[in-house]
Amino acid sequence: MRFLRRLPALAAAALLACTGLAATPAAAQDTSAAAAPGFKAPFPCGQRWTYSHHSAEVRRALDFVRSDGGATAGAPVLASAAGTATRHSQPSGAGNYISIDHGGGWTTYYFHLNAFSVPSGASVAQGQQIGTTGSTGNSSGAHIHYEQLLNGVGQNIVIDGAALSYPGSYHQAHLTSTNGCGGGGGTPFNTWGSSVNVRADARLNAPVVTTLAGPTAVRVVCQKQGDTVNAEGYTNNWWSKLRDQNGFISNIYINHPDAKLPGVPTC
Repeated sequence: MRFLRRLPALAAAALLACTGLAATPAAAQDTSAAAAPGFKAPFPCGQRWTYSHHSAEVRRALDFVRSDGGATAGAPVLASAAGTATRHSQPSGAGNYISIDHGGGWTTYYFHLNAFSVPSGASVAQGQQIGTTGSTGNSSGAHIHYEQLLNGVGQNIVIDGAALSYPGSYHQAHLTSTNGCGGGGGTPFNTWGSSVNVRADARLNAPVVTTLAGPTAVRVVCQKQGDTVNAEGYTNNWWSKLRDQNGFISNIYINHPDAKLPGVPTC
């Protein structure tokens, strides 16, 4: 009887073989990971922050604090990719924090915010401010606790397509943000003058990175106050960070009448 029950199945297999067809197995479940968004740093264009990881951190988090001389507390926190933001509060742990659902199972977290900048359910763009850096919850000082998760599982953090290291303390590794730099990265300006030094920082004694021989088209990613410079009857203590030269020049040498350039973020 078992043999007779198998006859229809055997006949069907023979028919498929004769017609050049093959039985199709059940589709295998697709377990491949969704492609990650193009994540950028969770802080503004041109700012330089240092980061660390310690064993008590949940999942694969990194903590960021500023290392470019600017204040960490109150600094803008930016969405590292577009998505839908949700506000949370955990006074005994993460404090005020935001999660952003980026689709495809990807989520980012931003803990210990001093304040929220968007409501729950808001659609946010990459580079949009979602809060300000703080120390709410279980925190010993202002910092951005940042995570990237896939289907709820913490992932090693990747920014601008490069995997970050996991140092055990600050000032071993640093990251300069390209988030919110705009089209092409930075705002276009022209310089004036000849033999203008581009320095590693907004200080007259900072190392010279390169020298602009004459008027040059540049892209300014951010600006900050530094040493006061006097030239051609002008005085200015604002400096511009140049994208392509990866250094600073006094705003005196930017061909614009304003001491502080319009439309350029603060480093």
